[in-house]
Amino acid sequence: MTEGDRKLYIVLISVHGLIRGHNLELGRDADTGGQTKYVLELMRTLARHPAVGRVDLLTRQIHDPKVGSDYAVPLEQIAPNAFIVRLACGPRRYLRKEVLWPHLDTFADQALKHIRRVRRVPDVIHAHYADAGYVGAQLAGLLEAPLAFTGHSLGHVKRERMLERGLRPETIEGQYHIGQRIEAENIALDNAAFVVASTQQEVEVQYSRYDNYRPERMVVIPPGIDLERFHPPVPGASAPPIRHQIERFLSDASRPMILALARPDPRKNLSGLVRAYAETPGLREYANLVLIAGTRDDVLAMEKGPRRVLSEIMFLIDHYDLYGHVAYPKQHRPEDVPELYRWAAKSRGVFVNPALTEPFGLTLLEAAASGLPIVATRDGGPRDIVKYCRNGLLVDPLDTAQLGEALFEALRNRRRWRRWSQAGVAGAKRHFTWEGHVMTYIKEISQVLDSQRAKRRAGPSLKSRLPVCDRILVCDIDNTLIGDRAALRELLSQIDAAPGRIGFGIATGRRLDSAVKVLREWGVPGPDFFITAAGSEIHYGPKRVEDDGWFRHIDYLWEPERVREILRGIPGLRMQPKEEQRQYKISYYLDPGLAPGMRDLTRHLRRHDVHVNVIYSHQAFLDLLPVRASKGAAVRYFADKWDIPFNHILAAGDSGNDEEMLSGTTLGVVVGNHSAELDRLRGHDRVYFANGYNAWGIIEGIEYYDFLGRLRESHPRALAESTANE
Repeated sequence: MTEGDRKLYIVLISVHGLIRGHNLELGRDADTGGQTKYVLELMRTLARHPAVGRVDLLTRQIHDPKVGSDYAVPLEQIAPNAFIVRLACGPRRYLRKEVLWPHLDTFADQALKHIRRVRRVPDVIHAHYADAGYVGAQLAGLLEAPLAFTGHSLGHVKRERMLERGLRPETIEGQYHIGQRIEAENIALDNAAFVVASTQQEVEVQYSRYDNYRPERMVVIPPGIDLERFHPPVPGASAPPIRHQIERFLSDASRPMILALARPDPRKNLSGLVRAYAETPGLREYANLVLIAGTRDDVLAMEKGPRRVLSEIMFLIDHYDLYGHVAYPKQHRPEDVPELYRWAAKSRGVFVNPALTEPFGLTLLEAAASGLPIVATRDGGPRDIVKYCRNGLLVDPLDTAQLGEALFEALRNRRRWRRWSQAGVAGAKRHFTWEGHVMTYIKEISQVLDSQRAKRRAGPSLKSRLPVCDRILVCDIDNTLIGDRAALRELLSQIDAAPGRIGFGIATGRRLDSAVKVLREWGVPGPDFFITAAGSEIHYGPKRVEDDGWFRHIDYLWEPERVREILRGIPGLRMQPKEEQRQYKISYYLDPGLAPGMRDLTRHLRRHDVHVNVIYSHQAFLDLLPVRASKGAAVRYFADKWDIPFNHILAAGDSGNDEEMLSGTTLGVVVGNHSAELDRLRGHDRVYFANGYNAWGIIEGIEYYDFLGRLRESHPRALAESTANE
């Protein structure tokens, strides 16, 4: 193991939004705000920490000229050990987060393939926002890696705020898919080893709305700021370039500045701010209002939500006749933002965040570090910021009179303004730096990993081998893997001799609990994955995590009630016990002396327009599965999901339900004690008929293909025989 491997490998996930390592877009829409900045800054600071070997930020790949070519680049390196990894997921164009839900399973599959390319299981997976929480829960379960979750904003809180604004429940659900979002948050919380919150209020008030609320698994780590970029005004510094864009709106640019910096989203309550400014007597004559509300080329070309917010702002400016008092420039660059804070501070102005809900509020910290006092919503993060920085006032964002009065009060008391300005700078340095954030973050990860190592010492391995193995041995159980204890011991010792290279899986007609029981009885260590119920179910690792994607895949055209009805009364068929029936498997005992032949039985089902896979094995058992399901199909799905070449999979079996798994481009081994129905595979490429019975036959196949060595797809003896026959 190299020194880099001993250091932490951290995977961050932020599915939506436009993320790049330079010129970060903020405010383009509701998905390009504080979260993207938070994740990027966290990534950069983690990459500098001596305990971290690699950080990958997984996000969605976007091919869309409307947003730029940067977001189509598959891999962007932002530090020697830090990468933005863009994964194909759904349509190529940019999509708002509310319509990404159907494509998240694809994102998870692509993430698995990336992790296999890295060839290392992450030490922690940190999911940001509900959609990433859904993906992260899948990955954590499949990889047996701890999951960290940060909600950023939570569905329950958002729904309550929208109901308070008078939106109808059906409108909220139709536009925001809020029920799906809340369920994804529940899934993430169920699976999270720890939750990173920004404030104690977030833990006690926001997360407590969830049924699986576990405060002992939540840690408060306030975000940080870059103090090199955000600092107080320097005497003699020139005015920022954006000044000319702003001053053209204003009749007297020398007045103090009320600065708001937020994307045009209804939750940011910019319309309420304009009302408060307009309706507070004397405020417009005392100070200018500057709204940095994202970037735009044309309001009419924007998406409906941002367009509605900006249209309402412009309507209010006209309604209250605020021309000459309010600036709302169309464009700003990331490098303009620190200059704006300093310019506002130099004017003895104030920064305002009137959001309806604010999980944290990085802009408030940036303003504090720049020496600019704040007026902010009393919800969420601003409470902690004002508590530690003592640099402003908190208000009810829905009370426009209170908001306007607070702004005027903050501006007029010059002595207190200076005190707030100095306290904000000192508080930001003392309590809110990214280095401090990451120090606490790494400490939390270390505690989780120590606990995991203790469990691993006390029991079987809890870490998946699938991301690092370069070949897979998958075996049927009965009459193949088991049956001869000496052969089994020899096989297991050979697998153990190559622990980092060989993955081990089971493919059986048994149901999962039965497979687990018989393996335990025969002393077989837990496999990396199970394919059970004749190929209708896939589970991973010691926790036996279900592969929900496989269920969705095979559900196609599956009508189990119709199948049972059509086969009712067929001679020679008798239903197996209830415990052998599965959601995607119908099982019968078959008497070959009484039952129709397989061709006639299959024809009978097809004539009734029933689409099933008919599997006959051991001349006694009949399984009916969805048309897409079989052991072979499951093995190929598994290989595609984990990005393992088919010719790096050795499959061993003995009966008819193994046929698809044994044939094709996998390396097939038919053990010597096989059922007669497999004889038709003789002569097939890459199907080796062993002489040895049970596990001796598997060992023979391993030697034939040199599976533990250089791995060849045919044996020299077979090639010589083929040449002689020609």
